[in-house]
Amino acid sequence: MALPFFYEPTVAVSSSLFELSEETSKHCIQVLRMRTGEQLQLTNGKGGLYTARIANEDKKHCTVTIESEKQNPPPEKKTIIAVSLLKNASRFEWFLEKATEVGITEIVPLICTRTEHIRFRFDRMQQIVISAMLQSQQSWLPILHEPVKFQELVQQNSAIQKLIAHCEEDSKSPIQTISLTKSVLILIGPEGDFTPEEIKLAIHHSFQPVSLGNTRLRTETAAMVASTFLSIR
Repeated sequence: MALPFFYEPTVAVSSSLFELSEETSKHCIQVLRMRTGEQLQLTNGKGGLYTARIANEDKKHCTVTIESEKQNPPPEKKTIIAVSLLKNASRFEWFLEKATEVGITEIVPLICTRTEHIRFRFDRMQQIVISAMLQSQQSWLPILHEPVKFQELVQQNSAIQKLIAHCEEDSKSPIQTISLTKSVLILIGPEGDFTPEEIKLAIHHSFQPVSLGNTRLRTETAAMVASTFLSIR
């Protein structure tokens, strides 16, 4: 049976005795009813995976002894998905969760010309990403960025391979036929798609137009399809 798994960004093997955050302490002692001597696992979200044992069961200041450490290597591929914010925040949250589970390394919320909703509760969204990392038993936390304007991202990004998925009837390559590099960025537009001007700007800055299939997809569905292709290839 897998040990309970928690995120503690400051945990280090040099800390033989480590105090859990109040949130983790409460979950261990009050929710899971763990007791002194029981084991758990911690990750710092940067590849570190630590096996620890409860030394003092306190629901606010639980302490553990670090018994072992494993440093997992970073993902071989850098996969970045920049996707427009959505009017329905719960649909964007769903995407964050699933993109984390499949192994996307960076997520950039986009503000496009046709983006209908630009409110972004970073703390809540970051917690969703953390929870998805723990649920999927990963030790590398995806980087979640603050929202960025489309023009700013397109003009400044230095990813090796840059793709844009849009619905215009222009020449596009099916994403499954693209030979991917180890550093890929893909742009996913809002529900009304990118404007022709945005598409032209992206192409001018070396973004390759791609198709995600023969049907018109919701933003979060398109983002999830793209995330899956980038992660498994």
